[in-house]
Amino acid sequence: MGLVPAAKRFPLEDRLPLDEILVGDCIAAMNALPASSVDCVFADPPYNLQLGDGALLRPDQSRVDAVDDDWDKFSTFAAYDAFTREWLAAARRVMKPNATLWVIGSYHNIFRVGATLQDLGFWILNDIVWRKANPMPNFRGKRFTNAHETLIWASRSAESKGYTFHYEALKGGNDDVQMRSDWFIPLCTGDERLKGADGQKVHPTQKPEALLARTLLSATNPGDVVLDPFFGTGTTGAVARRLGRHFIGIERETVYAEAARARIDAVEPLSQAALLVAPSKRAEPRVAFLSVIEAGHIRAGETLTDARGRHSAIVRPDGTLMAGPATGSIHKIGALVQGFPACNGWDFWHATRNGKPVLIDVFRAQMRSAMGSAA
Repeated sequence: MGLVPAAKRFPLEDRLPLDEILVGDCIAAMNALPASSVDCVFADPPYNLQLGDGALLRPDQSRVDAVDDDWDKFSTFAAYDAFTREWLAAARRVMKPNATLWVIGSYHNIFRVGATLQDLGFWILNDIVWRKANPMPNFRGKRFTNAHETLIWASRSAESKGYTFHYEALKGGNDDVQMRSDWFIPLCTGDERLKGADGQKVHPTQKPEALLARTLLSATNPGDVVLDPFFGTGTTGAVARRLGRHFIGIERETVYAEAARARIDAVEPLSQAALLVAPSKRAEPRVAFLSVIEAGHIRAGETLTDARGRHSAIVRPDGTLMAGPATGSIHKIGALVQGFPACNGWDFWHATRNGKPVLIDVFRAQMRSAMGSAA
């Protein structure tokens, strides 16, 4: 597909411009899209770097290739705030009720963007620190090296409870450790960095594909529509295509849009098998502890212990446990014997099989597997 003028309207009865790049003003283009039509927004807006007129030089007096393009310049903070409010309002209108928005920025602008987000009714879910593996040094030696940028992840409103978040998949890819809000990812370099015929960068702030991949894998599903109102050289589109998502890109600079289109057209999508989303535990069928007993995996009167055999409880035929005079659920008794306020009994209690402790969650998993086979 080619480039589409942003002035072209896409009314509700018409199709969304899926996998297309709209060339023109992002606010006008978003206002022409149907309301409640996209699943996710990723925005990399102008940072309003306020660099002034002085060139930034390295110690060897060579000039630093800084961001000094007109699209990053605003006359005042008030002008920048007005622009921010307008594009965020347009983005919020096209978001589905449970869609989420990602916006990335530096210390120059992210706090202003965050305040405007909240003023407009967005609900901030996380701020993510992208810690750069290879940041540009501070050549003047008058400040700390600026080694990170911040992403804000927000839902459309505080009432948006059904947003997508692939907690288990992220944890599994992180060596079974909960994914944290500080991400250590290298800058965009090497073959991934787009360069023109003159050998110079096509875009000064091209983001690494690894950063976009993590955001889309965490908060979208295959087939979802991802809107990027500041498309640049198309990192969002390239990653979306590879991961089986649809994109809508908006970019006012034709040179960037053309580079993005060529880049995306060369991307080979992953297979459907590779894109299968790991099931969420919350989405799995509920299996009560009593059902495990009724299925014969655990017997009434059997003694359960923790992994080291320090605590024990007796299984009652009604699906509760008894530890001394206390009776209650596997969770309540697990917390009680440890002196904790809460406990996940499935991950705490073990049954003895062939002289070895076996986590009772194994039996629940067997029953869920059988349910899936029967279905």
